[in-house]
Amino acid sequence: MKLHRPKRSPFDDSSASSDIAFLLIIYFIVIAGFNVNKGFLMDLPAKDSTRLLLKEELLRFEMSDSGAILYDEKPLAQTEVETLIRSNLAAQPNLAVALVIAPAAPWQSVVSFVELAQKLQVDSFSFSMMRP
Repeated sequence: MKLHRPKRSPFDDSSASSDIAFLLIIYFIVIAGFNVNKGFLMDLPAKDSTRLLLKEELLRFEMSDSGAILYDEKPLAQTEVETLIRSNLAAQPNLAVALVIAPAAPWQSVVSFVELAQKLQVDSFSFSMMRP
């Protein structure tokens, strides 16, 4: 006796296939993980470490509300800042650069200064906000 099997039809319902495709896309997005920009990667000292820093080995800059960089309360151009850091780095390899930022300073100016410190390979770099 021969059994009669109904013919299987291909996937006719397009809404079901689009639902499955959508769920697969969501699944792969979730398991793939995202490449998150971690910001500036800097080696920060441990919380309990103590490092002695001589006054001569510290370059302290301030950034005004307008984004101007001040050294000894005098405004400097970007090239002057670069020259100053380079010359001090040559004389003192353990140089530490500190930037004190005014609260209304443009973020792009801060980023540019940090990039300059990275470019000049400053090992010790610190930045903080000005206190009112």
